[in-house]
Amino acid sequence: MNNIRDFWEIVKEVWNYGYQGIDFSSLITALGIILLALLVRGIFTRFVINRVIYYAQKSDSKINDQLVLSLRGPIRFIPVVVGVYFALELPGFGDDAEFTAATGRIIRSLIVFNLFWGLYCIISPLTFLLGKLEEIFSTEMVNFLVKIMKGLVVGLGAATVLQLWGIEVGPVIAGFGIVGVAVALGAQDLFKNLISGFLILAEKRFKAGDWVLVDGVVEGIVEKIGFRSTMIRRFDKALSIVPNATFADRAVTNFTEMTHRRIYWKIGVEYSTSVAQLQEITDKIRKYLIGNSDFAQPEEATMFVVTDSFNASSIDIMIYCFTKTTKWGDWLDIKQDFAYAIKGIVEQAGTGFAFPSMSIYRGVGADEPDPFLPPGESKGSEGTEASGEGYGDEGR
Repeated sequence: MNNIRDFWEIVKEVWNYGYQGIDFSSLITALGIILLALLVRGIFTRFVINRVIYYAQKSDSKINDQLVLSLRGPIRFIPVVVGVYFALELPGFGDDAEFTAATGRIIRSLIVFNLFWGLYCIISPLTFLLGKLEEIFSTEMVNFLVKIMKGLVVGLGAATVLQLWGIEVGPVIAGFGIVGVAVALGAQDLFKNLISGFLILAEKRFKAGDWVLVDGVVEGIVEKIGFRSTMIRRFDKALSIVPNATFADRAVTNFTEMTHRRIYWKIGVEYSTSVAQLQEITDKIRKYLIGNSDFAQPEEATMFVVTDSFNASSIDIMIYCFTKTTKWGDWLDIKQDFAYAIKGIVEQAGTGFAFPSMSIYRGVGADEPDPFLPPGESKGSEGTEASGEGYGDEGR
């Protein structure tokens, strides 16, 4: 019996002393309060927040819907903060000043966390306020500014929490600065890429979806512009990742920004073509282009149809014009129809297209080739005499 009594006394002592001077009854009560807070959060979400979302979706403004949906997480966290506060304020939870200060810091940290979480969440829905900046900067640049704003919110929130716990933020920032200098010395290429990426976004050199040619590097469609590199999908569907610093050293041609698309041909006709035929061909080609809705007119872009040069095997007619469309497929169709028209015009003029050729002229008195006289089977006097006459004639 004494052993049982002693064991019971130990159980009561453990129950009353608990953990770090907090009895287990208070711990269980605190856990019950937190569980109740979680239950209240579920009810609050189901009957209050969902009702607010419903009314927000009925309004004409979409920004209200986005704000309410983005703040759903921080709002649902409020009952948890309240539950933790009441749990830590129980009478059995330590009466010393140190513990009271620690619980105060915990509550304040949770409140600060929830406030900055809410600020972080509403940045994305409020990006419509930055919409006018897209007239100055690109969409990627606006997204970059949004990321900077979110980073500032996270940094300020972390600094505020550290300050609540008595940690000086200034020396920490100074330490990061020293480390940053050391890192910068060993990562100059990284920072060069970051600066180049920022300039690409700020200057709107190109954007996602543009067809670009990086001189001597790659040609294709821009898929993504990052802070360190840019992804370009080549026309063979291979993905090329180009460091942003490359764009500072190389010429970049943005074909998407073309206002028109060029056709530059040299048509070679036969040398037998007369002046009248040349004039007929150039006039009809020019008439085909003038007034054609597929082609940019002379007041919009350069247009030339002229007899240009006398080539080795042809008289060349230069055609220089621009289509209104810049789409490759449509441009190919227009160019094909134009080629058909040119062939018909040349044939109607009664001439033809030239092709590389060579004429060989023989000298005077060489109308017939020299006969081939095979050597005789035997050296007779007749053969010798014929040979002698031959040599004699050549000598004269």
